[in-house]
Amino acid sequence: MNIKYHLAASIAALFLSQNVSAQQRFNEMSYSPGETTFRLNAPSKPTLRLYDAGRGGKAYKKIKLVQSGDNIWTVTVKGNLKGKFYTFDIGHGETPGVFAKAVGCNGGRGAVIDMKETDPAGWSTDRRVSTKSPADLVIYELHHRDFSVDPSSGLVHKGKFLALTELKAIDHLKKLGVNAVHILPSFDFASVDESKPGVPQYNWGYDPLNYNVPEGSYSYDADLPSRRIMEFKQMVQALHKAGIRVILDVVYNHTFDLANSNFERTFPKAYYRYNADGTPSNGSGCGNETASERLLMHDFMLESMKYWVDEYHIDGFRVDLMGIHDIQTMNDIRRELNAIDPGIFVYGEGWSAGTCAYPQEKLAMKAAIPQMPGVAAFSDDIRDALRGPFSDDHKAGFLGGVAGLEESLKAGIAGMIAHPQVDYSKVNYSKKPYATEPTQMVAYVSCHDDMCLVDRLKASVPEAEYDENELIRLDELAQTAVFTSQGVPFMLSGEEMLRDKKGVHNSFNSPDSINRLDWNNLKVYPQVFRYYSGLIHLRKAHPAFHMGNADLVRRHLEFLPTQDCLVAFRLKEHAGGDRWNDIYVVLNANKELRTVNIPKGKYTIVCANGEVNESGLGEMEGGEVMVDGQSALILHN
Repeated sequence: MNIKYHLAASIAALFLSQNVSAQQRFNEMSYSPGETTFRLNAPSKPTLRLYDAGRGGKAYKKIKLVQSGDNIWTVTVKGNLKGKFYTFDIGHGETPGVFAKAVGCNGGRGAVIDMKETDPAGWSTDRRVSTKSPADLVIYELHHRDFSVDPSSGLVHKGKFLALTELKAIDHLKKLGVNAVHILPSFDFASVDESKPGVPQYNWGYDPLNYNVPEGSYSYDADLPSRRIMEFKQMVQALHKAGIRVILDVVYNHTFDLANSNFERTFPKAYYRYNADGTPSNGSGCGNETASERLLMHDFMLESMKYWVDEYHIDGFRVDLMGIHDIQTMNDIRRELNAIDPGIFVYGEGWSAGTCAYPQEKLAMKAAIPQMPGVAAFSDDIRDALRGPFSDDHKAGFLGGVAGLEESLKAGIAGMIAHPQVDYSKVNYSKKPYATEPTQMVAYVSCHDDMCLVDRLKASVPEAEYDENELIRLDELAQTAVFTSQGVPFMLSGEEMLRDKKGVHNSFNSPDSINRLDWNNLKVYPQVFRYYSGLIHLRKAHPAFHMGNADLVRRHLEFLPTQDCLVAFRLKEHAGGDRWNDIYVVLNANKELRTVNIPKGKYTIVCANGEVNESGLGEMEGGEVMVDGQSALILHN
């Protein structure tokens, strides 16, 4: 091993005082009207600089911190510093520290504020939305700017946190039926210049700067540190009042850069992974990766997530590139969150974007999900079975009439658990079950960082580009598979209004013209919204579709014989306590109609030919049942 790397790792293992808790280490600024205490965990003596403004101007005071423990430095400044700004400097450049809770414009300086003053009226009675099981969730992933910026949205607070407080936005989500909003990174990120709110700028936000402060560009005044905090809380409060959970997308696996990051400027070499030759490991594909197995990064992640839960009442977390983090850290996070609220849902990407400088078998990859009870992972198995491989936008899957993916789709429908009728040797990626419970699988067909469903269908199914009716049929068929699966269903915002992104695969910095939702589509394609809403409400109303328990799924989910590009299953014997006895779901991706055999008797049709109605669309007799091409059929007795 490289001597420099070995030395850095040894130092990182020894830097903590046994008498200082993680919470104390990361409580870098404690304000009261009479005095403010500053604390930093750093390897050498920091200088504290105090400023009148969040940017520009010179420091009006410089103070050396005093050592108060192993690598712990503190100073208490008398007087009322509210409204002032600060930085630390150990000789690597100024930084607001690693755990600033309020910052000035563009996040270069920490802000001294009274956090109690950021609470909106009624915040003390705001509560996370309870859920019996993650299986009850229906997740809607959105980007603040995408959702509201277009004039067609009719929303007042365009591109802002407050858009999600507006009646029209809340009404839309409730009519659709989703009960959890996954907001793309909403912490303070680096790529948008907050000082130019009038200049159109776009980024998804996967370039972390300050992890524990809301992003200023989504606020009305990035220069006023308390405003972004209050507006974020108002958003959470409004969604909670509507019964909608708020899931925060967290990006602990890398920073915007390494050399100028708050981590590196505060405690060099302590937060990142390095290769044997001393170069930064790059499992994130962004030039660096953090080291969750090291105590500082491990504790930072735990304290950060608990802070968002306590201060902002967050209901869940989506962990970006979870496969970069180690299994033990993810289990520790789950344990700490359980102590606060076991209903907080944690899920992530069970992969990395490159090779990590840490043993693969210790990383929180999808295959390691059985070692992480209470943690879920996205299923690329069902995603790519439906639409085709991530690696080739133009290659079709089940939806495009490609045979041989039926077993992969069945695995996803079962929640990626062991099921006697699923042959994992024929599953596209996972050659064995990766979930011990169906709630450990997130079912989806599209999300932000890929072609949206419409674009993918147009790219991979030639006819869908020119035949709008076929496009809609396949779109609805895809989501029928997602919303009738036993996993936790997840959808990208705007799919319910047939959004497109002009064919752009990776639109992380594309303009609004590519990423924005066109709300006019709700009038052009009302049948699409009705279908999505009908599916979601059908799922929520019937426990058979979300049993949430592997044994129940194995007992009550029975697959019918598969055909090429056709998967059918029965949810039998009042599955999960459902009032319906037997529910049949048939997914036919063939262009032509197909027949399946079900027991004779009278059945009520609740989904057929692009319509969903729980009360019934008509009745039919069992026996040989015909299913139209590129459509789903759901019926019950």
